[in-house]
Amino acid sequence: MELGVSEMSERVITFREAINEALDQEMQENAKVILIGEDIGRYGGIFGVTKRLIDKYGEERVRDAPTAESGFIGAAIGAAMMGYRPVVELMFIDFIGVAFDQIINQAAKIRYMSGGGISVPIVIRTVSGAGFSGGAQHSQSLHSILLHIPGLKVVMPSNPFDAKGLLISSIEDDDPVVFIEHKGLYETRGVVPKEKYSIPLGVADIKKAGKDVTVIATAVMLHKTLSVVEKLREEGISVEVIDPRSLRPLDTETIANSVKKTGRLVVVDESYPRCSFATDIASFIASKYFEYLEAPIKIVTPPDTPVPYSLPLERAWIPNEEKIYDAIKKVIEYKA
Repeated sequence: MELGVSEMSERVITFREAINEALDQEMQENAKVILIGEDIGRYGGIFGVTKRLIDKYGEERVRDAPTAESGFIGAAIGAAMMGYRPVVELMFIDFIGVAFDQIINQAAKIRYMSGGGISVPIVIRTVSGAGFSGGAQHSQSLHSILLHIPGLKVVMPSNPFDAKGLLISSIEDDDPVVFIEHKGLYETRGVVPKEKYSIPLGVADIKKAGKDVTVIATAVMLHKTLSVVEKLREEGISVEVIDPRSLRPLDTETIANSVKKTGRLVVVDESYPRCSFATDIASFIASKYFEYLEAPIKIVTPPDTPVPYSLPLERAWIPNEEKIYDAIKKVIEYKA
């Protein structure tokens, strides 16, 4: 069933537990749902998301894979074409380039090239995000690259409730989905119903209604934005905060309606600034709704550099509350 926030029970679990529960419920309901990835069996995955699932479903359905991303993602695509619904765990999104041929040239194209005759219902779960001194090769947010590819769906939840509902929808979708989990969210907690529910892809969530400025924010950046909203409210500034949840398909209608109401837009995202999710939203609004804008659009992203290993440098690199606050204040105070 599809479930709204008002219908939730009061059970509180972590983001990690919500994803595990979604996998468990889908595997229990459909024997064609299988898991593939490095160390996902007895070890439970690098971030512990798949713990105990091998005990319940066995090695046939929870399959450890070698360090060969292109190989096991390719195998999962083949399984999907034959009627299975594989959920692949890719340790870090930084490694996704190793499997680009399989993801971009195969999974994303097969349904189109077969005239709709062959579906590829695969989910690639992967982890992104900086803040843990992982260095330049284990800390990136590369979702913007994937948004360029027709045939792929890209999902990025910000909280446990959405993580469970969106993952269930992703597994039941007949197209390939890249499901991105920010490593900074695994220990966050939220109210999540025990029963199975789904959240449709392509539907944004207005986290905070407002009238002066629209802020689009993803994953961890959403939480930083919400922490700024109260300070701005005390200054008399009403901020509308939107969590896109699904980046492709994107709920452009909700975004456009908000900007038409507020006349101002700030986009906050952890991806690099060039050719990014943030610039794509800015381009969409500027090209189609320019007449509604009362100030230039601002984007808040990291600088156009690799992620630093040094923790102080990394902290300076990641967008923070001060940068979000400053961007919102600038669009509010702009005078033509």
